[in-house]
Amino acid sequence: MIKYEATITEIGPLVDEFIEHKILVLFGAEAPEELAEFSVLHDGTELHDPIAAGDTVHLDDHAYQVLAVGEVVNANLANLGHLILKFNGLDEPEMPGDVNVEDEDIPELGPGMKLRIEGEAASK
Repeated sequence: MIKYEATITEIGPLVDEFIEHKILVLFGAEAPEELAEFSVLHDGTELHDPIAAGDTVHLDDHAYQVLAVGEVVNANLANLGHLILKFNGLDEPEMPGDVNVEDEDIPELGPGMKLRIEGEAASK
């Protein structure tokens, strides 16, 4: 099941500094300018189902398993299009807004790149 999907629209000028630390900060198109500077902006608008450990984050044809999800991640993504991806391999989030994925390299990013999060539907 696709839980969230978006297309990257803009890469902030400070994003590379975060990539050096294996962190991606994503925001929807309405991000304030001071946040947009270090963010990957995208056009995603609807979280179809909560993100959970075991899901997969896709950046075009690169896939990363979700290892941990902080307690405010789903609210932030649903309300602001805000997501913090940490490519650190940890199975516990350091901060409430973190989504930890496998400790892998982040691909080169650019406008038009697709973001997709897939996983099993949450049981109701």
